[in-house]
Amino acid sequence: MPHLRIPGARAMLAIVVAVALSGGGLAAASETGPRLDRTYGPALGWNMKGLSKAFDFAATLSTDTLIVQTSGQTIGVLGDPASVFHVHSVRKAVLSTLIAQHLGTSPGQIRQEATLQDLGIDDAPGPLTNLQKTATVLDLLHSASGINHPAAAEEGQEAEKTRRLGIAENRPGTIWAYNNWDYNALTTIFEQQTGLTIALAFETGIARPLGMQDFTQASVSYIGAPELSRHRAAAFRLSGRDLLAFGRMYLNEGRSVADGLLPAAWLDRIFGEARETGTSGLSHRHGMLWWIPDDGSGLPDGTFWAKGLGPQAVVVIPAWDTVIVHQTDMTAFLSRFIGRLRAGETAEKAIEDLVLGCIAGAESGGEFCRNDRLILRREFAKLVRLIADARAR
Repeated sequence: MPHLRIPGARAMLAIVVAVALSGGGLAAASETGPRLDRTYGPALGWNMKGLSKAFDFAATLSTDTLIVQTSGQTIGVLGDPASVFHVHSVRKAVLSTLIAQHLGTSPGQIRQEATLQDLGIDDAPGPLTNLQKTATVLDLLHSASGINHPAAAEEGQEAEKTRRLGIAENRPGTIWAYNNWDYNALTTIFEQQTGLTIALAFETGIARPLGMQDFTQASVSYIGAPELSRHRAAAFRLSGRDLLAFGRMYLNEGRSVADGLLPAAWLDRIFGEARETGTSGLSHRHGMLWWIPDDGSGLPDGTFWAKGLGPQAVVVIPAWDTVIVHQTDMTAFLSRFIGRLRAGETAEKAIEDLVLGCIAGAESGGEFCRNDRLILRREFAKLVRLIADARAR
């Protein structure tokens, strides 16, 4: 049986949104199929025949929402940008941004050099060792605490984390690993040090200043696993158009710094402090909880992106003055996936059964496969490549 890798996706709703041509606004859905702006697209550097090919391919992948926006103009839309979905691990780029807004040495701010010991951060069950408590906030932002501790919201990721970190102590800052313990501990640190909930901080520091249309504080919930760890994951449900606004905040770095939404040189730190992941393609490096692709991805230098299971994606491409948003609804898939884990299957076996059952199995024509089939990593990489190829040279 072939080895399969996530991410995956939910069924494409095939509702199209009429694109308002001024200010990149998005109007209500009006017809089925992708809507491409053939007036502004070519003027902004897009080959519309190539972009149409990319959107047609997305329709075969069960994509819920796909948006391409350049220079504030929405060039292509598939699905309903007002639809709200769980963004999964995109939350980590959001968390990184909130922490960036609150770094400093004043009361209510977060010192990046502060250790877990300084901040009174421990865990239970399974207390941290003295060495582990020397990890700093910056080590966690680098995904390099070296702490292999069970964590909430990491179903299926434990084996890879242990492969990288082992079961012994590690000196903080020396090993990169995708580690939900780090991100959940950062959530605890943020709320403890600022006195703000994640929801309130996002509302006042990001959603309201950017004019997000669909976010409320109820869009944030917590995923806990007290039998594993005292630190919780802060989960977000966001619409495509609100994710687009989040990406534009980074695209318009100069204005965002001037408006106090991002600290000066934060974008430089994402690249300058990035660690190699040992993976080629779209996830070659990881900096301040953002992913950085390699040259083989088809995307230009300076591109970075946030990703979550699905894949949920916010791709920021400064060289093209472009943001791409991709969303999928993973609810039905996760229900089946977690059920299989609890029945004793390994994560790899559960994914193989669910995906191959749709690609070549008896379920291929069923509702689950039509509406909830995973997008494979290679399929999403192909979609990104098609979009990149549609960029006029």
